[in-house]
Amino acid sequence: MNKKDLAYFETRLLAMRARALKDLGHYDALSKTEPGSEGESSAYSFHMADQGTDAMEREKAFLFASKEGRFLYHLDEALRRLYKSPRKFGLCQECGAKISFERLDALPHTRLCIQCKEREETGVSR
Repeated sequence: MNKKDLAYFETRLLAMRARALKDLGHYDALSKTEPGSEGESSAYSFHMADQGTDAMEREKAFLFASKEGRFLYHLDEALRRLYKSPRKFGLCQECGAKISFERLDALPHTRLCIQCKEREETGVSR
């Protein structure tokens, strides 16, 4: 992969990372409501019928934050691969084949070519 492509993917990964951190901060702000505080940002409902809805919303926020955290981990791993061994970035970690530019453009944090990813998802071994 040439330097121009590496710079392109580095920029994409850093932008995706910044967006993921921003989203993670949003979920963090939702979870830091003070118990007993007044108004709609209270962690506890004043009405019993709203308690289930509030609990469900907190659970959804936690699940979304968890998913965003895993996404951030994959982005960080891709950046480590890019910085540690730029010559190997864009090569499948399973078979060593070149990952297509289209796949990398869609998922810059991918570590497998499409054939190896299909094998991984279906559970079929080589």
